[in-house]
Amino acid sequence: MLKTFILAVAVSAALVGCAGMPGEPSAASAPAVAAAAEKLRLAMIDPTPAALGALVVDELSYGHSAGKVDTKTSFISDLVEGRSDFVTIAITDQTIKIVGTNAIVRHTLVADTLDAGKPGKVNLKVLGVWQLQGNDWKLLARQAVRPPAP
Repeated sequence: MLKTFILAVAVSAALVGCAGMPGEPSAASAPAVAAAAEKLRLAMIDPTPAALGALVVDELSYGHSAGKVDTKTSFISDLVEGRSDFVTIAITDQTIKIVGTNAIVRHTLVADTLDAGKPGKVNLKVLGVWQLQGNDWKLLARQAVRPPAP
């Protein structure tokens, strides 16, 4: 009798695992991640603390191609105060892979900048890790690198 009960519990657990848990993301979540990434792109061009704060986690680790790593506070502050100023941002070659309640997002970012009033251009490969919190995808970590010269 105990073996039958254990087998029934194991089969039930396997079936639940195959079906997915309620609220767990699926491949269909990729459009929601893409929408959140697009909101972040727009918020970085026209930054407000509220818009940016809603799209990143409190524990944000935001790595720049030059090695600087921002927290949520410094990331938002640098954008709002113009130390990091994106005039334009174009995203191409974006891929999204859902892994549990996280998403791995890779893309190429080309931007015109005006950091501290100095015009510039950036061309970066970016890795972003997004986390599902409630019904919202939020940026957990980001790392940018400069692509190798052609």
